[in-house]
Amino acid sequence: MSISQQPSRQSPIRLTYKEYVLFPSDGNRHEIIDGRHYMNPAPSPRHQAVSRHIQFQLYGQIELQKLGEVIDAPIDVQFSEWDVVQPDLVVVLSANRIITPSKVKGVPDLIVEILSPSNRGHDLELKRQLYEQSGVPEYWIVDPDDQSVTRYRLQADKTFARPEVFHDSIQFESSVCKAVVDLRRVWS
Repeated sequence: MSISQQPSRQSPIRLTYKEYVLFPSDGNRHEIIDGRHYMNPAPSPRHQAVSRHIQFQLYGQIELQKLGEVIDAPIDVQFSEWDVVQPDLVVVLSANRIITPSKVKGVPDLIVEILSPSNRGHDLELKRQLYEQSGVPEYWIVDPDDQSVTRYRLQADKTFARPEVFHDSIQFESSVCKAVVDLRRVWS
């Protein structure tokens, strides 16, 4: 874990959304998980291209069909007073009324995180645990180096099922929509 991903040790106080909104707009990504501050550098151009290719495909099948919204970073997703993150992509279906004028407050239907050298452990461990505990129905971890997407789905017992790995295409399906992302178009 890099220094930027380690929680800030400056204060033993558990930070809340009230402190979070005071963080500087310095080009870095700031998050609080269990009241601890984490910071990651801004994403690379390749990271952003992968995000854009996935977003474009989801947008065409979800947002243009008026089934929900596909939102890219930076967007604050607040799970609790002590848990505010900025996923790379968030899908909120129309029935899930959690989008406020300033943030997403609640549990999105799908969260997508794209791995970078500076955030691997953060997304693979810490954020996966947060998303599972928060009840995120589906979480994708995109690995541009391996050209794969690992999908976690929430089970009835409120834990993520064994992860599935996809290389060619991946499908997001709910009771109201079905969207397929052609991963071969993401890596090119």
